[in-house]
Amino acid sequence: MSGKVYTRGGDAGQTSLLGGIRVDKDDARIEVYGTLDEGTSMLGMARATTQYDDLCRHIIDIQGELIPIMAEAAFVKGEKELKFEVPQVKPEQVTRLEGIIDFYNQEWIQTGQFVRPGGSQASGMMDMARAIFRRAERRLISLNRHEALNPHLMKYVNRLSDTLYVLARIDEQRTLIQTIVDNLPNGGETAVLSPNGQGEIDMAPTLTECDRMVEAGMKKAKEIGVPMVLTVVDQNGDVIESRRMDDALIVSVTLAPHKAYTAATVRLATHELAKVAQPGQPLYSIDVNLPKITLVGGGLPLSKDGKVVGAVGVSGGSVEQDIAVAEAMVAAY
Repeated sequence: MSGKVYTRGGDAGQTSLLGGIRVDKDDARIEVYGTLDEGTSMLGMARATTQYDDLCRHIIDIQGELIPIMAEAAFVKGEKELKFEVPQVKPEQVTRLEGIIDFYNQEWIQTGQFVRPGGSQASGMMDMARAIFRRAERRLISLNRHEALNPHLMKYVNRLSDTLYVLARIDEQRTLIQTIVDNLPNGGETAVLSPNGQGEIDMAPTLTECDRMVEAGMKKAKEIGVPMVLTVVDQNGDVIESRRMDDALIVSVTLAPHKAYTAATVRLATHELAKVAQPGQPLYSIDVNLPKITLVGGGLPLSKDGKVVGAVGVSGGSVEQDIAVAEAMVAAY
């Protein structure tokens, strides 16, 4: 090492900005680039934990951009002559971040719900970095009230938070999909939750087949003596047919399609999914992080030629009764 880490120059609570001006360590500019430094360090945690090379590459690039950005935030022209030109954020850097957001929006399965950070370890780190950069943006706004800043700097920090939000969703989405595939009883023979939420539909049950399944399920429900709602969906979880028997519970109108959606998109019976979604199990909290996912028994996948082509969902009785009716529907298929 060529020099000492400590200089004792800040022992009195002051430090030097680029340009030589001495300020207190809680000066607005110090708060700005100190907060940016916090975010950069948290990005290091995200980079060290993500298993996806493309996301890691973006983080590395962002960390590289943040070094001159922190220099810009730390610069005020003073008596000291610098041997280098302090760079400023340019419009194209903001545009680049917007391009990253637009690219991953195509992969992101948006739920329309508030996010609970922590769907994966790396996504939790990215969300933490996102929150830190939001604070940096607030510090920039406060500083801008007193002295005019480069508007592209403020735009960059804003877009950076948006970028990290999307990258966090991609990391947790990919991690969740891979975990589901790894825990499928058939070893993950078919894709789960394709990136754009779509899949092949040419093998979906026909309406005639759906009618036959629903009739078989209603017959079983009558034998049990419980009115039910019976739903059939394609492999994307989209409803093909849903029928409500007289006097079936109102809540079942919502729950039966959710059971079918879960069984189709996760490729697993809902009561089996419940076993691996308990605390300490690999799919814990899956029902929290994805909409329409339910762990209530009564949803069963439909298979043809070894591939899941849809699912049935039944609601109205006990879990055991719902499963029995769903099994009658699958048998009719």
